Amino acid sequence: MSKNRFTLAVHGGAWEIPDNLEKAHLKGMKRALNKGQECLSRRGSALDAVEKAVIIMENDPIFDAGKGSVLNTDGSVEMDASIMDGKNLEAGAVAALRNFANPICISRRILENTEHILLAGKGCEQFALGQGFKKVPVEDLLTERELLRLKELKKNKQYKTEYSFSNKRGTVGAVAVDINGNIAAATSTGGTPKKIPGRVGDTSIIGCGTYAENGVGGVSCTGWGESIMKIMLAKETAEKMRSGSSAQKAAEYAIDLLHRRCNGLAGIICIDNKGRIGIYFNTPKMARGYISSEIDEPVIKVK
Repeated sequence: MSKNRFTLAVHGGAWEIPDNLEKAHLKGMKRALNKGQECLSRRGSALDAVEKAVIIMENDPIFDAGKGSVLNTDGSVEMDASIMDGKNLEAGAVAALRNFANPICISRRILENTEHILLAGKGCEQFALGQGFKKVPVEDLLTERELLRLKELKKNKQYKTEYSFSNKRGTVGAVAVDINGNIAAATSTGGTPKKIPGRVGDTSIIGCGTYAENGVGGVSCTGWGESIMKIMLAKETAEKMRSGSSAQKAAEYAIDLLHRRCNGLAGIICIDNKGRIGIYFNTPKMARGYISSEIDEPVIKVK
């Protein structure tokens, strides 16, 4: 990709988005794109841009991340997130995090201030507190919508995780290339509805839900985490770009592989080392959008 050009793509989940929620998804993604664009246009890093974009979506209750997270079977909220810097392959991630507003920010601190990649449980909580993050009451992360959803799902003994892609908000993510050619990716989620406490999906696993590598590309995934983990969807997409495929061809290949191998449901946003954007999904809809230094207004879609 040429110097002094930037590209940013975001997603707000791949699922059966009801018509009456499309407008809210479009608004949320536009705000995220504008925040990331502001960073990149001021010569900010790709890592900063994806973090800032994801924070906007974590704070928006329309998405299944941060404020809008779905609930566990016991009514608790547990969140996963990850962020990766393609310049040096450094990454940070949290799993099953409770009582913090922006898990993507804690993931960034893990990347910068530890020798580790993934923290979970009480150790993750203590790390976050030590870094100056404040705990929030679970009520700050609960929405009436999700309390009612859990109540209904508990009545449905036939419910399976894969059904959630017709009745839940989606994981959020962002991928960026900055003017120096550095690539970064970030993903955040509240998981799947009615999950067992302690369940960890693809989002916090590098190579599954998130991947970034300079000279190759960046990827953020959304969808049925258990199927995504089985084939390491983000890494499959990246390897296809490494072999010379465009971002779009790589995304199409990876989603097709996911479907053939394990009947998986997912969506992908990716950017290759030439700054080309790839977006593909096999769910009914996917909230997604992009902006670059070459266009004046963000492009955002849900269908």
